[in-house]
Amino acid sequence: MVTGGASGIGRACAARLAGAGARVVVVDRDGAAAAEVAEAIGGVAVALDLTDTAAVETIDADVDVLVNNAGFQHVAPLPEFPAETFAALQRVMVEAPFRLVRRALPHMYARGWGRVVTISSVHGLRASAFKSAYVTAKHGVEGLSKVIALEGAPHGVTANCVNPGYVRTPLVENQIADQARAHGIPEAEVVEKIMLARSAVKRLVEPAEVAELLAYLCTPAASFITGTSIAMDGGWTAS
Repeated sequence: MVTGGASGIGRACAARLAGAGARVVVVDRDGAAAAEVAEAIGGVAVALDLTDTAAVETIDADVDVLVNNAGFQHVAPLPEFPAETFAALQRVMVEAPFRLVRRALPHMYARGWGRVVTISSVHGLRASAFKSAYVTAKHGVEGLSKVIALEGAPHGVTANCVNPGYVRTPLVENQIADQARAHGIPEAEVVEKIMLARSAVKRLVEPAEVAELLAYLCTPAASFITGTSIAMDGGWTAS
């Protein structure tokens, strides 16, 4: 199961897992886009808004691999940050993963094998101004992942976070205008001066690169990797 699987990182992860032989459940609030991806990879589409906690409890979560990827972004100074947007971000990026994993684990435990991979962010390890909700959510789900790792270890279940820098996705492209406004710079300068300023490698991460790391974490060779956060941030956290 890949949440937010209709575009960006989620779509790349769904395609990569399907290529490895998995039957992927593509979960996204955009049902039509999810159906398109599912048809292309031989998977199953589920239209679901993760802010709807009651609806999250109805989905069939008996899966062997759970990829918590869905998320969204809002950029604004703290005094201007809408409280309802802050709460919605936590529901999608922290509460939904919790609700899904608590229902997926019994199936994984019964099989004696499972993988929970959270597509976190460099913002799960570092903070940036004007992203209070996103940074809070990513730090929160990092903690959840560690608890899953500790509880799941006796049952053959691993849990890890993948922490990319800025990835070439609609989520990143759609925040350029907000970043420009918040920092008081032209949109054309946002990628260089804001997004890549702390990265030693001066380019955006490609979704396929994230998906490849995810796929590795699902292999037998990665069975001893659990409870950790793997940065693929171009050197951002090295400084």
